[in-house]
Amino acid sequence: MVNTRAKIKKIQNTINLWFSEAAMAETNHLSTESGALIGSNDDLLIEILLRLPVASVLRFKSVSKHWRSLLSNRRFTLLYKNASSSPGLYARNLYIPFDDEIISTPPFRNLDFYPDPRGIRIVQSCNGLLLCRSYDGDQRMHKYYVFNPTTKQFAVLPSVLGGMAVRKTIVFMALAFHQTDCVHYKVVCFYLPNLDDVFKIQIYSSDTGKWKISDESLSLPHPYFVPFHYIVYWNQAIHWVPFGDNRLYFKVDTEEFKSLPLPVSVASSEGYEDWDMTLYFGESRGHLHLVERADRSESHLHLNVYEMLNDHSGWFLKYRIELDELLDAYPEMREGFPYMSSPIYYEFEVFDVVRGEEDDETFMVIRVPGKVIRYNIVDKSFKQISDQIYLYGRTGHMHVHRYIESLVSF
Repeated sequence: MVNTRAKIKKIQNTINLWFSEAAMAETNHLSTESGALIGSNDDLLIEILLRLPVASVLRFKSVSKHWRSLLSNRRFTLLYKNASSSPGLYARNLYIPFDDEIISTPPFRNLDFYPDPRGIRIVQSCNGLLLCRSYDGDQRMHKYYVFNPTTKQFAVLPSVLGGMAVRKTIVFMALAFHQTDCVHYKVVCFYLPNLDDVFKIQIYSSDTGKWKISDESLSLPHPYFVPFHYIVYWNQAIHWVPFGDNRLYFKVDTEEFKSLPLPVSVASSEGYEDWDMTLYFGESRGHLHLVERADRSESHLHLNVYEMLNDHSGWFLKYRIELDELLDAYPEMREGFPYMSSPIYYEFEVFDVVRGEEDDETFMVIRVPGKVIRYNIVDKSFKQISDQIYLYGRTGHMHVHRYIESLVSF
């Protein structure tokens, strides 16, 4: 792994040198051999830039109007692969890099990109974009934003149709975006206009800049108890944790609800009506994951990581995780509980499941009391990557949002 990183770094340094020469030739009209070759050939320029990290691409956008136009072109944005990399996540307002050995600057330190007097908080992350809203105050006065932390660009969403009467009944908003599908994004609003159990839906498109009312609606018993803190956009659809009889997802392109199955072992477990048994529900590198305890009655802490088939037809067990060594290293995970032999009383939280290009690069991000741990799924190695996380109380879930570098422009 170290040798591979060193080789990649060496290649990137070489490419950066070539581009520095090309940039100098472009801005000063010089004619160095390599600079002139790269600067005069758009196809070659694009091929090389596709292999650079996001920071370099953004820097070279400022070389000239020609380069900015070329690198802002939709063709380049769709081709660019490095924009899917994820260097870290935000837990509350704290940025946690996945690799503490790589010194990097957080994409932003505060959500101060817009002067909202109520403050701003993140609602959802989706393939490099963040859906944000006003933090405090009257719900009818909340503003919603789509923010790209990499480019520091943002858009203020117009108010939903129906004015204050609808705004005060919004239950949740969901962002739908994947730049390989379309450079435009959509926002889906679920609201309860009559305070009953029937959700109405509006959809905003950045392409048209307008909201529209969908013909589809959703009826759920006890709608305010649906676990909407786990909102995931995957495979052109919006998902939330399947539980009980609520096993649906919403296909954004066709505006229809479909049924989402439960993993076989989960569906057969007694008591799974309680959605809180789900430890994690999220997407990484095009894979949808659900994490739950393998056996709540055993004395060891073992987890199952399920993956959904691409056609939504079912789940399969992707990983079986044994965290016994983690318990030995962090005994505070058991402290203060009356029944230490039962996993239900262990103090931990699964923040993220991050797939690597290869299986041996896949890891989980786990919070234990006061710390955040990176746990390699294959070789079972682990290391602490933050000691600044605290969760007050032992109920509920901390809002965690993955940061992904993206070149998309508004």
